[in-house]
Amino acid sequence: MQMMDPAAGDDANPYEKGNGFSLDIERYLNELFALKYWLAGIVAGAVLLGVLATLLATKLYQADARIEISLDATNLTDIDPVRSRSRAAELQYLNTQYELLESRFMASRVVDAANLTRDPEFFEIFQIAEADAINENDVEKLLLANITIEPLAQSTLVDVSFSSPSPELSQKIANLWAEEFVASNYEKLFGENVEAREFLSEQIAELREKLAVSEEALVDYAITNQLLVVESVRSDGNSGSDTASQSLIANDVTTLNQSLAQATADRIAAQGALVSGDFPSQDPRNQLRSELVQAEAELARLQSLFGPDYPALVQQQALVDSLTVSLNGRVRAAFEAAKIREGNLRSELERAKREFLGQQGQGIQYGILKREVDTNRELYEALLQRFKELEASGAGKNTIQLIDRAEEPEFPYSPSLIQNIAIGLVVGLILCALLIYLRVLLSETVRDPQELERRLAIPNLGVVPESKNPDIVGELSQVSSEVNEAYKSVRTNLTLLTPQGAPQVMMVTSTVPGEGKSITATGIAANFARIGKRTLLLDADLRNSKLVGTLGPDSVESAAVVDLLTNEAPLMSAVTRHDEFGFDYLLAGRTPPNPAELLAGSRLTQLVEEARNNYDIIIIDSAPMLSLSDAVEVSRAVDGAIYVIQYDRMKIRNIEQALERLRRSGTQIFGAIVTQASTTGYGYGYGYGYGYGYGYGAEPGDAAEDGVAGTSRN
Repeated sequence: MQMMDPAAGDDANPYEKGNGFSLDIERYLNELFALKYWLAGIVAGAVLLGVLATLLATKLYQADARIEISLDATNLTDIDPVRSRSRAAELQYLNTQYELLESRFMASRVVDAANLTRDPEFFEIFQIAEADAINENDVEKLLLANITIEPLAQSTLVDVSFSSPSPELSQKIANLWAEEFVASNYEKLFGENVEAREFLSEQIAELREKLAVSEEALVDYAITNQLLVVESVRSDGNSGSDTASQSLIANDVTTLNQSLAQATADRIAAQGALVSGDFPSQDPRNQLRSELVQAEAELARLQSLFGPDYPALVQQQALVDSLTVSLNGRVRAAFEAAKIREGNLRSELERAKREFLGQQGQGIQYGILKREVDTNRELYEALLQRFKELEASGAGKNTIQLIDRAEEPEFPYSPSLIQNIAIGLVVGLILCALLIYLRVLLSETVRDPQELERRLAIPNLGVVPESKNPDIVGELSQVSSEVNEAYKSVRTNLTLLTPQGAPQVMMVTSTVPGEGKSITATGIAANFARIGKRTLLLDADLRNSKLVGTLGPDSVESAAVVDLLTNEAPLMSAVTRHDEFGFDYLLAGRTPPNPAELLAGSRLTQLVEEARNNYDIIIIDSAPMLSLSDAVEVSRAVDGAIYVIQYDRMKIRNIEQALERLRRSGTQIFGAIVTQASTTGYGYGYGYGYGYGYGYGAEPGDAAEDGVAGTSRN
């Protein structure tokens, strides 16, 4: 008979354990239906908590102010150029402003501006009993916990929101926060300018007072010493005097000296005219001299024509004499006048020199005071000019503007009944999902027949439902019962293990007693017998046989396996026929002191070989695997093992250990059967070996029944 090779490689095993993650949707859904009342309670409780939270929570009012953060400042003067930013710099600038809006710096400004540390209404609104015990840092943290900064997408607008139990306080803090941020930004942009203007204003006031004192000292000194100062124009175009030489006496000396020089020149010119008779070209005496020359020429002409007594000649002679006397008188008079004027100016200059020399000492001190006044005035004018320049350059526009002031909210924004119900619903669903996931994750028992292939790497031969009827043997005898239909499906799946049909010798074992191993062996044997197979049920559980209770009290008197293992009696002489199920069976008998040694001997193999010659199917009910070696010894004489697993009882790791012991012994495991499966649990129903409505009541050996059962194989 061709069967699967237990020594084949892992690649040939279609039920090899997978290492990848797999999500069993059906198992999660089954777990959901199994816990539906618990899950409904969790969701209802979460929603109820959301409603209670809404009713018990303090009402909060939120006020929103809106500001605009411009990227470039507008300068109203040309003193400082406007600076533009790149895209990366713009993002960095905006993010910086957002962080500043939520900084403790802003909270501190608002606390100081509103004087919140001394505001009893503020403490009352936030239910702060001991106002003296709270400091400014605590108030700042409270503000930061209730402030919200929300930039508007695709814009430079930012909403500044503040929430509190009072609508008036929310409006006040939101507006104050926005205003203080605008003011702080202006101070940052033009703060240096303002500080410089304040410094210059102080210096200008100080210099103004110092200049007034120095000017007063200069005037007092000039009055005391009767010094008269004449303001002169400097070479640079500014008026004022530099030294004491510009006093009135010094000015007189200069003027007299210049006049004396001019008088001396005039006297020399008059003396030359007196000696030579020549006059300057513009001198009015040149006309008189021209008349004299003309008269003398006429006299010479008359003298050449007439005698001395000629009347016209006498008259012309008298005219020449008159002009000569007049011209000589004017020349001498001009000389005398120039001489007198020169003498007077020389005398006056000597007097002014003496007076100027007398004021030299006073002029030095006056010059010192004058220079101090000039120095103070220059410093004052320079600082005043710089102050005007800074005042003009400070006329820039703030990059942050308050667009919308916060209004007093009419309705609270929190708590929101709909939002809390939605949150409760979501939390409930999350808890439900977590509960289902943890239940599946932490489940260490077989609750889903699909785990046989996924976690244990063995085929699923069938699922036997849990029976409410205490007479399980009676249900096996009913062809149309659910339990019998389940074993019929198992029988069909076993016939499909090899091309030749079901394996001839099969051992039925389990992890621990009480999992339905003996009932399963009986059910499989009964269903093979119904289709005409010569079937033998051999009880190899020598320690705690359950077949006695399964097959009825009449079976106690039959021959036992223990007897055959200890003597050479033939097998066929000891088997007993079960009339109701139609198979032969051989019970274990009395409990021997050394069951493992009996099963390890060659006699068991001889009995199995004898049974092969007389039966088509041999089902051996073996001892459980855990902590016993009996099943391992029996497995050496069989073609393979059928493993029975009770639904939701044994831990997966215990089952894996038992299966590993079988695999190490070289036993082929045909598959597993899940017994006592809950009708509301995993994997029970259509598709696991039952075809409800198909072939109930069919006669044994009916080929149609096998075909239908085969179509419902998993």
